[in-house]
Amino acid sequence: MQPYHILLLIAGYFGVLMLISYLTGKSGSNADFFKAGKQSPWYLVAFGMIGASLSGVTFISVPGWIEASSFSYFQVVLGYTVGYAVIGLVLLPLYYKLNLTSIYTYLEGRFGNSSYKTGASFFLLSRIVGASFRLYLVANVLQLLVFDKMSFFGREGVPFWVTVTITILLIWLYTFKAGIKTIVWTDTLQTLFMLIAVGVAIYFVSDEMGLSGGNIMSFVADSDLSQIFFFEDWKSGDHFVKQFLSGAFIAIVMTGLDQDMMQKNLTCRNLKDAQKNIFWFTIVLTIVNMVFLVLGVLLTVYAAQHGIDAHKDQLFPTIAVESGLGIGLAIVFLLGLIAAAYSSADSALTSLTTSFSIDILDIEKKYDQEKQVRIRKRIHILMSIVLILVIIVFKYVIADDSVIARLFKFAGFTYGPLLGLYAFGLFTTWKIKDKFVPIIAICSVLLSILINLSAQIYTYYSDALYTNTTNRLTWNKAGELAKELYYEVGFEILIINGLLTFIGLVLIRTQKD
Repeated sequence: MQPYHILLLIAGYFGVLMLISYLTGKSGSNADFFKAGKQSPWYLVAFGMIGASLSGVTFISVPGWIEASSFSYFQVVLGYTVGYAVIGLVLLPLYYKLNLTSIYTYLEGRFGNSSYKTGASFFLLSRIVGASFRLYLVANVLQLLVFDKMSFFGREGVPFWVTVTITILLIWLYTFKAGIKTIVWTDTLQTLFMLIAVGVAIYFVSDEMGLSGGNIMSFVADSDLSQIFFFEDWKSGDHFVKQFLSGAFIAIVMTGLDQDMMQKNLTCRNLKDAQKNIFWFTIVLTIVNMVFLVLGVLLTVYAAQHGIDAHKDQLFPTIAVESGLGIGLAIVFLLGLIAAAYSSADSALTSLTTSFSIDILDIEKKYDQEKQVRIRKRIHILMSIVLILVIIVFKYVIADDSVIARLFKFAGFTYGPLLGLYAFGLFTTWKIKDKFVPIIAICSVLLSILINLSAQIYTYYSDALYTNTTNRLTWNKAGELAKELYYEVGFEILIINGLLTFIGLVLIRTQKD
């Protein structure tokens, strides 16, 4: 495909999003922007949340992760099911009982203003970086496939900052008026395109490999890459217990304690609808993640058979667009990629606007409706600019690692204080010295970072290795000792961080109610 053909595809897709925005955003009120008037059908929310949860990270990174980690990611997915059960049975009843617009308002009533602002601030940091990670991944692929091959004011290639700015501008255009009310519908469309893309990719690749529908699963099951459960080395980041528990807590914090994801749930008509949404969302998301892993096996084997030198996040894009499997696969891949970019970034932009307006600026308490709308629109622009700047920074500092691994590791540091705060609030009756909460949260993050670094210690110091002249450890023995002492901290850093925050809150408790 020529770059200009891809631009036409993007323009057509964006036109559909603008039409949806026009049809859903006629009032432009804060009630629609923040909560969609609490009239969203639960099945639309559930289906749209799949796309928002998967995003470009799953769309590109999960298939590329298979080569190095097999199906180990599915252990995390199984943990998600436990986390979503906690959300449906514990957190959603709380949010609906309190009739929250921002879920962090709970912290104000439970602990005080400092806890409230701390929780909201950690969400803002987490979501800005998380959304930027996701959009960076997709924007980088579009840059390589499209914009590097175009001319821009007489120079070869469109600069990356222009690509990102245009992408965010398009998202701002169709979300600035109705916000979450528009996103409930656009996410549904975008999820559909993502699922069509992965289904068509499986069909094209398996057909090229001579596999029929019934043979695909047996082929995958027989592959060494399809190992799901890892129990051998408890120190490895792939160990089942680590991955499963991490998945449960990742689901709780990145969905249940995340304004972005919960804002969609809170648009449902009532608690019962919101719980049905979570139940069906959990089932479908589990199946969809397995489908992505199956695609990863097919892509990895296909690349090896055809001598394609593409790995990690470059595997799927390279095979879909440049391997000669046909223009049909290239078109649906690009549609899925664009859908992945918009489905994560549009809801992130809206939730960031909501949290900053409600939690940080307190617009609902300080201003009348007309002024609230004006301020909300300005914050929407500000958050758009922030996302642009952070993505551009990522372009020059991000490492080669799979983006999904880096995203989950970062989430462990920034969502940990939220996990500790909500766990303490829900499972104890203690009050705390509210003014010390920001200090506790920051110290927990710093200690978690220190633990993560310390876990990779190798004992190569001669004073420790040599006990006396007649009984010396050889350097080979030293290496074996270092290997024994090595412990790989994986996604469980989230649990460690949350526990540190919880312990810190215990230390500043005052008395029971």
